Amino acid sequence: MFWESVFIALDGLKTNKLRTALTMLGIIIGVGAVIAMVSVGLGVQQKVQNSIAGLGSNLLIVMPGANSPSGGVRLAAGSNITLTKQDAQAIAREIAGVNYVAPSVSQQFQIIYGNQNWKSTIQGTTQDFLQIRNFTVDTGSFFSTSDENTRARVAVLGQTVATNLFGGASPVGKTVRIGTAPFRVIGVLAGKGQSSMGQDQDDIVLVPLTTAQDRLLGQAYLNNISIQVENDKIMDKVQADITALLRARHRLAANVENDFSVRNLTALMTTMQETTGTITLFLGAVAAISLVVGGIGIMNIMLVSVTERTREIGIRKALGATYRNILLQFIIEAIAIGVTGGLIGITLGIAGARLISLVAGWNTVISGAAILAAFGVSVFIGLFFGIYPARKAALLDPIEALRYE
Repeated sequence: MFWESVFIALDGLKTNKLRTALTMLGIIIGVGAVIAMVSVGLGVQQKVQNSIAGLGSNLLIVMPGANSPSGGVRLAAGSNITLTKQDAQAIAREIAGVNYVAPSVSQQFQIIYGNQNWKSTIQGTTQDFLQIRNFTVDTGSFFSTSDENTRARVAVLGQTVATNLFGGASPVGKTVRIGTAPFRVIGVLAGKGQSSMGQDQDDIVLVPLTTAQDRLLGQAYLNNISIQVENDKIMDKVQADITALLRARHRLAANVENDFSVRNLTALMTTMQETTGTITLFLGAVAAISLVVGGIGIMNIMLVSVTERTREIGIRKALGATYRNILLQFIIEAIAIGVTGGLIGITLGIAGARLISLVAGWNTVISGAAILAAFGVSVFIGLFFGIYPARKAALLDPIEALRYE
C-alpha cells in the first residue's frame, strides 16, 4: 500500500504540473539562496583567515606609541619614536618562547629602472622577516648578515615591483634607483597576492635594516617589531613578558601608560572568525525566511488540492481506503514537493555561488553541511506544512465527501 500511495501522490502532482512547479518555487529559491549566501559568507571568512595567516603564524607585532594615553590625545600606533633595534635584540635574547624577531622600518619611495618607475613601500628589515611573514625567494637570493653589517645597497623585489619595472625580464643583477640611491637587485620574492583588506602584498621592496635606517631614512628608531612565538599556547605569556621587558627598558613608572602597543594576531584571527561566522549565520537565516514562505505555499496548495479532490477522497474511502491511506497519500505529495524543490534548489544554489565568484570576483566556499542542512529543512518543511492538509483530507466523512459538488 505504501508504494501504491506514492504512485497515486506523484500522479496527483503530475496532473497539475504548473501549480506544482509554482509551489516548488518557494522551496527552490529558499534552498538556493541559503546555499549561495552561506557560500559567500564562508568565502569571506576563509579570505580573512588566509590573509591574517599570510602575515605569519603565532605573530606578535610591537608598535611604537600608546594606544590610549591617559589625559591626552589618542596616538596612532606607529606614530611615536619609542622602539629601537636594541629593543628587538633584547626581546630575542631575553624572552623565552620566541622563534624569530624582525625589526622593521618602512617608507614609500619612487623606484626607477631605465625609463620605468614605480612607487612602492621600501621595508628595511632582517633575515628573520622571511620566516615570520612566510615569504620565500623565487629567484636570486636574500640579503645576508654581512649585507646588514656593511649597510650594503642591495634589494629584494616583490613580484608586483619586478613586473612593473622589468616586465618579463629577470631583474637579478640589475641596478635600480630608490629615491636617488642606486641599489643592486639580488632577488625576487615569490608572489603572495592580495590581503583581505585588498592590499597588494607583492608591492614591496626589502633592503637590509641598517641600510634603510642610515642610507635612506636617516632614523635610528623602528616602525615595528614582528615576533614569531613557538606555539599559540604561550602567546599570552610571551605578550605579557614583552610588555614587562619594554616597560623596564623604557623606564616607565607604574602609573605611566605604555609608550608602545603589542598586537596579538592570533587573538585578532579569533575575533575575525567570530565576526565572519556571525555574518554567515545572518546571511543564511535571512535566506532561510524564503523556505518558510515556501512551506506556507505548500500548505496553501495542498488545502486547495484537498478541496478539489473531496469527491475522489470520498470514493476511495467508500472503496475501503483507511485514514492512514489518505493521510499517507497527501503527506507523500507534500514531501515530494519539498524533496524535488530541494534538489533543484541545491543545483541553483551551487550554480549561483559559482556565478557570484566569477562575476563579482568574490571568494565563495561551497559547504557540504550547508547543502545537507538546506535540503533537510526543505524536506521537513514539506512534511510539516503537509500534515494539516493531509489530516484534513483523512478525516473527511465519506458520505459528505461523495455529496460534495
